Amino acid sequence: MTSRFGLSAALATPFDASGQIIMPAMVAQARKCLAEGCGSVTLFGTTGEGASVGTQERRSVIEAMLAAGIAPNQLVAGVLMDAVEDAAGQARDALRRGARNILLAPPSYFKNVGDDGLFGWFSAVFAALGPLARDVLVYNIPSVTMVKLSLGLIGRLRAAFPGVVTGVKDSGGDWDYSQALLGAHGDLVILIGDERHLAQAVRIGAQGAISGMANFAAAEIRAMAENGRDDPRVERFVLELLKHPVIPAVKAMVAHKTGDERWLAVRPPLEPVALPERQQLVAAYDGLRQSRPERHGKRARISVSRWATATN
Repeated sequence: MTSRFGLSAALATPFDASGQIIMPAMVAQARKCLAEGCGSVTLFGTTGEGASVGTQERRSVIEAMLAAGIAPNQLVAGVLMDAVEDAAGQARDALRRGARNILLAPPSYFKNVGDDGLFGWFSAVFAALGPLARDVLVYNIPSVTMVKLSLGLIGRLRAAFPGVVTGVKDSGGDWDYSQALLGAHGDLVILIGDERHLAQAVRIGAQGAISGMANFAAAEIRAMAENGRDDPRVERFVLELLKHPVIPAVKAMVAHKTGDERWLAVRPPLEPVALPERQQLVAAYDGLRQSRPERHGKRARISVSRWATATN
């Protein structure tokens, strides 16, 4: 029987003042997340600003990870491209190096496309990969792509490509959808992107998470992803993150935890979180860390679309 997926850190990407990736810092962050109990790290996802990281840069990052002794099966590679050639090329590079999974988002430039068109696009990517195609997690993140992967489309893909489409990363932030996804396709690897839904989803069959918060709160998220353990402290901190642009806010927390302010840098068109907002985040985080986990009270409700963008 295949082991559960568990927790993968949606690894943030550090940039220097000229916008270049700081490889030693990125490798160190990957090692830290793995040492804190993450089963893998996900490169080039939404938290990792993957849409702003070029193909050659991706190759360099993967090679740096492998050269540092990180095992290929501890790497998940995000692919966020519209052109079939580009998506297949990035996935091929990672699969040839032994990546555990590909996190594959649907094309997003053309809007209001139907399931037939999406099925055709995924089919073309898999055909281009040929025998390399395997272990693809299709990525439902409609707050970014404006494409909601229907349960029917997922069913068509898994039936047409067994062993290729093996899971779904659900960052939609819609609990009703997540429940329905688990009911229809719970034998796939279902990963939940909204940490406030994570523990309850694991209790009904989800296999874990690819989480941006794992960059700075791996132990707490791991308990939720592996054991289905509620942690209202995490939920409260998500609400704090939602007050700010989420990806820069996650990087601000990494800077706080590492003491390295180079992590504050983001690539345009994103902008760093300003100092007063960073101070608010740090104060909220430190306060929550000092509190004890408690049983759930009434679950807080807020639009989750912004948080969903930071958890892949």
